[in-house]
Amino acid sequence: MSADEHGDLALDVFVTHRNLLFTVAYEMLGSAADAEDVLQETWLRWADVDLAAVRDQRAYLVRITTRLSLNRLRTLGRRRESYVGSWLPEPLLTAPDVADDVELAESVSMAMLLVLETLAPIERAVFVLREVFDLTYDEIAEAVDKSPAAVRQIAHRARAHVAARRPRGRVSPAESRRVLRAFQTALETGDVQGLLDVLAPDVVLVGDGGGIRSAVLRPVAGADKVARLLCATHLRVATMALQSAQVNGHPALVLRLDGALDTVLTLRIDDGLISGVYAVRNPEKLSHLSRETALRR
Repeated sequence: MSADEHGDLALDVFVTHRNLLFTVAYEMLGSAADAEDVLQETWLRWADVDLAAVRDQRAYLVRITTRLSLNRLRTLGRRRESYVGSWLPEPLLTAPDVADDVELAESVSMAMLLVLETLAPIERAVFVLREVFDLTYDEIAEAVDKSPAAVRQIAHRARAHVAARRPRGRVSPAESRRVLRAFQTALETGDVQGLLDVLAPDVVLVGDGGGIRSAVLRPVAGADKVARLLCATHLRVATMALQSAQVNGHPALVLRLDGALDTVLTLRIDDGLISGVYAVRNPEKLSHLSRETALRR
């Protein structure tokens, strides 16, 4: 095989699996920008691989992406220690087909990504590869440089950790839209009682301005505090407009000021009530809201 033929074949294979690899990296890192960087590094390594010696191209590429994501995850951990205020994952505008894949939509929801943040890097990798992408323990062992027996133990521990923290039961798209509409209407009209009707008593609001835009520096807990804060913020700005959008596989709200993207509001819903409100205002995290991101398992 000539160098040109090798390059063309390597590129074809990489493009075929690119959306899958991006999804792996994004679920590992919670950052689209960092996931894109990992994909660039994955390509550079893949381009030098002897393709004739690769039995399973998909598994090989996932292994490269996982290892690079683990390295970057450790670096991000140090970076986030100095982050101003609360850190939230980077929201993505997603296509309707993501919502159609219930397990994929759940795995990339803001609520689940925040749960994954509480795992150690290796635990996160093992959980994502096993529970979301259904890799075998042997395949995961090669990706994380552990024995299959160790991977089984890590998977069991990670599964129990996530189960104790994930949203309680799956919420249907119709239920999500119903709650979102009620939330939006109450917010647009400054109806505190309307918000209280859809907020769980122990709801938590988390804001992420990254030190660039104003945002609550610490989570705000309790339905009354959250409702009054949201209404007060909205009523102060007459040029604010709310639009519904599909973000991370779920209905969400995009807030614009004078037509410019300002905030993305995503919700965690438990038992028909909003238990989490996540407001991303950091402009460095909003660049992927201008176009749909393709996610694949």
